[in-house]
Amino acid sequence: MTTATAEESVSASLETATIKSWKAPIAFAIFTLIAIVLFVINGRDGSSRFRLSSESDVIQLPVIDAPTRLTCVVVVVLLLAITAYATWLSSKAKHVSLWFTIVFAAAFMWGFLTWAAAGQSIPITGLLLGTVALSAPLIFGSLGGVISERVGVVNVAIEGQLLAGAFLSAFVASVTGNPWIGLIAAMVAGVLVSFLLAAFSIKYIVDQVIVGVVLNVLVAGLTSFLYSTVLTSNTPLFNSPPRFPRISIPVLSEIPILGPVLFRQTVIIYFMYVAVIVVWWALFHTKWGLRLRAVGEHPQAADTVGIKVNATRFWNVALAGAIAGFGGAYFTLGSVGGFTKEMTAGAGFIALAAVIFGRWDPIRATLAALLFGFATNLQNVLGAIGSGVPSEFLLMLPYVVTIFAVAGLVGYVRGPAASGKPYIKA
Repeated sequence: MTTATAEESVSASLETATIKSWKAPIAFAIFTLIAIVLFVINGRDGSSRFRLSSESDVIQLPVIDAPTRLTCVVVVVLLLAITAYATWLSSKAKHVSLWFTIVFAAAFMWGFLTWAAAGQSIPITGLLLGTVALSAPLIFGSLGGVISERVGVVNVAIEGQLLAGAFLSAFVASVTGNPWIGLIAAMVAGVLVSFLLAAFSIKYIVDQVIVGVVLNVLVAGLTSFLYSTVLTSNTPLFNSPPRFPRISIPVLSEIPILGPVLFRQTVIIYFMYVAVIVVWWALFHTKWGLRLRAVGEHPQAADTVGIKVNATRFWNVALAGAIAGFGGAYFTLGSVGGFTKEMTAGAGFIALAAVIFGRWDPIRATLAALLFGFATNLQNVLGAIGSGVPSEFLLMLPYVVTIFAVAGLVGYVRGPAASGKPYIKA
């Protein structure tokens, strides 16, 4: 056999080779096993009620009353069928569609809610409304993380940017009595933290992860010190910021379920909707986004066409900090109404997980942040209705979802090629 013939044979065999991925069937099988243990072996009697409307809604939807044990059995059968079909697809080296994953996740969640709410009533509108509220700082943080990492700088300092934004927005809004000025101050705080991250990681070439961790500790310590010495010295003057009121959008706010959840919100949430769309569009459909991604993927090539790599990184890291700081203002100007020590409670790290889970894409990162927010609020709702689910399980639920999402469901993902790597011009 000649060399040319051998090469053609190898090439043909590579083209006809099939790659079987068992990731989806294995994940489905694990969650199906969990469903069998919870819903069948430890099944619960009674009925579960789901309220789809609140008393203030113009359009009232009927209450869904589901028999707990029967519904859970039906869900388990559906999960088994999806798992079996996914296994067959993988055995034939066929791709398991994203829609199968969505249907599987929806069925599992429906079964879990039915099982957890046995004999109780769950307000679906309240569950979703709380999801949006808890996800807001995560979404802003993840948008900042996407921009920063797309330009080549690992942003572990999202936690510090959120916390700095929450602190300065509370202080400035309290002193001035104007929440809008507080929003601007939150962005400034996020930029200041980003300046430190950019200066040390870009100019002085310090390990980016180490700088981010140090900045988180620095901001936590500094804000705690200022809270104890300044804010608590005169709480009415320094830590009583005015909050943004909820604004109902006519017509849209009356849509069943979605209206109260999406269109009866504060201006910060409406800014969030705009920010997600603008960042996605700018990142993938503008010259700015093309340059940013080029610097994060191949800085040497970007440099050869005249793009100033380090300057581009520096100013886009600052922009990312401004967006994350804006999200920190939600804690004090849109939710709690005052600053407390370490009130972000690890939201920055969950936002960073959303960036990875979302594969460095603004839309996907937003959906991942909503998933984490849903898990957190589910813990609150189940605790409020007196569900029989152990409180320890409810407390760890958001973090379990985070671990499964990043380590179990995503599998191997590749971030921007030059992310975390300093650029030294030859």
